[in-house]
Amino acid sequence: MAQVLGLTILSFFITAILLVPFIDFLYRIKFRRAYQKTKDVFNQRTPIFDKFNSWKTGTPFGGGILIVIVVTVLTMWAYGILSIDVKPWEFFVILFTFIGFGLLGLYDDAKKLVSQKDSFFGLRFRHKFVIQWVLAFVIASVIYYKLGYTFIFIHGFGLASMGYLYIPFAAFVIVSFTNAFNITDGLDGLASGLLLICLASFLVLTITARQLDLSLGVFIALLMGSVAAFLYFNIFKARIWLGDVGSMALGASLAVIGLLTGKIIALAVIGGIFVLEAGSSLLQLLGKKFLKRKILPASPLHLYLQQRGWEEPKIVMRAWLIGFFFAVLGLYVAFI
Repeated sequence: MAQVLGLTILSFFITAILLVPFIDFLYRIKFRRAYQKTKDVFNQRTPIFDKFNSWKTGTPFGGGILIVIVVTVLTMWAYGILSIDVKPWEFFVILFTFIGFGLLGLYDDAKKLVSQKDSFFGLRFRHKFVIQWVLAFVIASVIYYKLGYTFIFIHGFGLASMGYLYIPFAAFVIVSFTNAFNITDGLDGLASGLLLICLASFLVLTITARQLDLSLGVFIALLMGSVAAFLYFNIFKARIWLGDVGSMALGASLAVIGLLTGKIIALAVIGGIFVLEAGSSLLQLLGKKFLKRKILPASPLHLYLQQRGWEEPKIVMRAWLIGFFFAVLGLYVAFI
């Protein structure tokens, strides 16, 4: 356990030291989005979002790049230096998820810097959504065939085997949390702070449930340290944002952590705020698609609260508190 906590401290200080020059570097290469009116998946304008976020124009959004690089390098180093008995395919799943979804997000970030008419950068939301599913099915298949995961833990029933249905189910979990995290990452410090709470919960769950199997715990610990350092610069008013490279990599990684622990129900509870944010957006999209009208005044949930007059720091702080409650509840569900 001491080694794991030491890795968190190491990851924190390395990321913190690199962040200031990295932010300056992003400014120099102009890796920041110029002001433009945003659109939803139906290519419709989002005036409420623009109203509350237009003042953030000019803030660099590549923080996830540094997190992915630092955590990936430190993970490979830690597995070697600590001589951890890690399963090769588990190592593949962890880093393939982290890097694969990060690269997809990096493409999406790069798309914001060029003309939307560019043929190479003309990938639409539905195309990106398909790529997410392809990556998720690859990951789910490896977990099923190579690691032998065919079950989920259900309170009161124990382990429930799903057979081949585990593959589409695991893919659904990965895609859902990837987009849920992306949706939640709309206020300064909101998504990264909630993720830190989730990671701390799963670190406890991993160390205890896996009988001191440190292979997954090392990755979680390193990710915690890097995200914590990023959060220092991401709280209101943020000097840097994660960008899609960070939100996709982190959201997918959180889902895979839940899958590898076998505690999917606990994942849904611990990440309860992410579920609520995604649920509110999904409800709104279904209303526009089938009812041709909005069901909610605004979505996701944090944008609705902004419209009601809540200040951004208040929304974030209260979300963290509720997220902490969900984390405790999720751990309770996992252990009973």
